[in-house]
Amino acid sequence: MSASRAIGVIGGTGYVSGELLRLIAGHPHLELGCIASASSPGMDLTEAFPNLAGCYSGVRLASMSELDARWRDGALAGIFCAAPHGTAAGLVDGLLSGEDARRGRIVDISADFRFRDPVVFEGIYGQPHGAPNMTGQFTCAVPEHLAEMATPHAAQPGCFATAMLLGVVPMIRSGLIENDFFISGVTGSTGSGRSPSPTTHHPERHSNLFAYKPLSHRHAPEVETIAEAVAGQRPRIRFVPHSGPFARGIHVTIQGRLRPDAEPTALRTALQHAYRDHRFVEVADAPPRIKDVVGSNRARLHLAFDERGYALLVVIDNLIKGAAGGAMQWMNRLLGLPEHAGLTAPGPAWI
Repeated sequence: MSASRAIGVIGGTGYVSGELLRLIAGHPHLELGCIASASSPGMDLTEAFPNLAGCYSGVRLASMSELDARWRDGALAGIFCAAPHGTAAGLVDGLLSGEDARRGRIVDISADFRFRDPVVFEGIYGQPHGAPNMTGQFTCAVPEHLAEMATPHAAQPGCFATAMLLGVVPMIRSGLIENDFFISGVTGSTGSGRSPSPTTHHPERHSNLFAYKPLSHRHAPEVETIAEAVAGQRPRIRFVPHSGPFARGIHVTIQGRLRPDAEPTALRTALQHAYRDHRFVEVADAPPRIKDVVGSNRARLHLAFDERGYALLVVIDNLIKGAAGGAMQWMNRLLGLPEHAGLTAPGPAWI
């Protein structure tokens, strides 16, 4: 077994940071080298994440300057950036600027490097990009959809976007469907982050279900842009997200029409073929449930169809496959490690 490589994490006390730390703790080739927080430097790590007390006793959150120093002196092989959208770009720009901005690899989990064109980011997020000169250094895709990378760094798509792309990309590549997709998705409350809001507060979500930003959610253009880049055709996405009464997990239903000359069974075969060599994605014979995958890096898909069209069901854990786990797949690849390293633990199912 190779010696462990030290990894940095930016984003201190967020849910995704907590999942990254949990995955690093069980990784056979990586170890935590530094975790930085702009808001809580000096805090004991287990104060933010009591569940990690057995793994990181005595570790404290560092400042960004401390992490930057370790990065520049070569102590960190890679960095996960789980800072908020709009903040991550400036932090990454600082790490990659200067003559000593080195050999390490960065995987960004914010939205800041999901779009190669900073103007597209600005149009969707309504703010100037914090590092427009750095966007060409990142590739954004679901790891299963891109065999080779031409950039030194990677960006993980958003959690809803990951679930949608797992279905949309192989169907576009099949050439069997019309490229108009009607998508409805339900996400758990952890998808909105750790800070409570009127739509994430437990009394509002408990025993409740409601849509938000119908046909105007920013993940729709994200999916269109990424799908075009990896599949060669730009789809039309009509997306309605919903808030569900559970903490973690995403269930997405993708509907559309087959091309007139397409055989429905051929679409299922194409989907199975697309993921036959990818251990984290399963095409199941029955409709999946989120408890099939929650707590794991796995995704389950199921295709139903009639003579007119199809419905593809996708479930993932939003914090793992849709964020920390997908990012870990990228880091493993960037560092020349097995893509599945540290990600093979099964989900607990009954959480």
